[in-house]
Amino acid sequence: MPDRPPAILSPEARDFLSAERFAVVATVGADGVPHQAVVWYALDGDVLVLNSAEGRQWPADLRRHPRASVMVEDGYRYVGVAGAVAIDDDQETAQADIAAMARRYHAADPAEAERLIEEQFCRQHRITFRLRPEVVHQDL
Repeated sequence: MPDRPPAILSPEARDFLSAERFAVVATVGADGVPHQAVVWYALDGDVLVLNSAEGRQWPADLRRHPRASVMVEDGYRYVGVAGAVAIDDDQETAQADIAAMARRYHAADPAEAERLIEEQFCRQHRITFRLRPEVVHQDL
């Protein structure tokens, strides 16, 4: 399947995705069965940045078939993005990405963010995925 041209997020979608929300990433397993996982994310322009520890199913799925769909919702308001992912195994990059996400998701408790970074994330082999939108659905 050829790559589609990149899609541009609307200003409303970008604002919505900039708020602290969780995302659901959908991948396809080796057996063809869809798999979903709740994840943290960051927005870098029009690209969704995801990060995981090595060994989970959804990163393995993306290594095998680097395409995903991500949904971020707030009740009936949502933004869905689908497209190809770029995989970044560089540990300096991946650790910086998960640290930034920890600080974002634990902004109200910076000490907890730093504890997670030091006691959990730094000890893991992390992977960053950059999802370049090809299709965007939104109801805002």
